Order: sequence, then structure tokens, then C-alpha cells
Amino acid sequence: MRMLGWLAYHFQWEPGVQSVEEVPEQELSGDVSDLLLVFIHVEEKDTEDRSHVFRKTLKQIKWQVNKVGYKNIVLHSFAHLGGQSASFDFAWSFLNDLAERLRNTGYQVLITPYGYTSEWHLHVRPDSVARVWKDF
Repeated sequence: MRMLGWLAYHFQWEPGVQSVEEVPEQELSGDVSDLLLVFIHVEEKDTEDRSHVFRKTLKQIKWQVNKVGYKNIVLHSFAHLGGQSASFDFAWSFLNDLAERLRNTGYQVLITPYGYTSEWHLHVRPDSVARVWKDF
């Protein structure tokens, strides 16, 4: 698991090119203020110990978003963080389970269009904790 968290004042996205033949039904456009944007790359090795990686990812997201008291989180699958990618189905399931767990603890969570490249606009906070990279 590789992730890069951005604490931001604003994030807006629109779907670009569909990069996978069959994609799940989902909201394609979005616009959120006062949020944590999390670029996530679910790796093949994460399938070996999903529960451990899931817990560490959840803990990291909550730690960063709570630094500024935000309740909005956007998850963005971003395979360009490197490493061998997990299967499409495993990664999609991981993201959805992560979103559901976060929602159950009081956060508003969205997932950017999965299986698409996207156009986006991002206004990042200047704080040192606003940009955090993790590799589990």
C-alpha cells in the first residue's frame, strides 16, 4: 500500500478517459471543500495481509484528517505511486470497504471515478502535515 494524503481547501474532479473496459456504476463528478484527498495505490502484496494493511491505512487517514478537524475525505486510486498493482476487483473492494468504515465513524467519504483518468483542481493547505506519504 502506498498512499499520499493532501489536506486541501478544495478539490474538484471530472472524469476524463475511461481506462478500464468495464467499470462499476459510480458518481463521476465531484466538488468538495475542507477535505483530506488520499491518493491510494493498492498493491499486489496487500492481498497477502489485507486486514493488517487495511488497519494501517485506516489509522493513517484518521490521523491526518483529524490534524485539522475535517470530516470530508476523498479516496483517489492512483497507480502511479509505484509498485505492482493489485487486481482491479481487489483494489475496488478495498477502497469501498475503507470508505464504508470511515463513513461508519462519522466521515463524509467519496471515491473519484474508478477506472477513469480524471481532470482535477486541487487547492492544498500550506501546513507541513498537509502532504504526507506512506508506504505500508
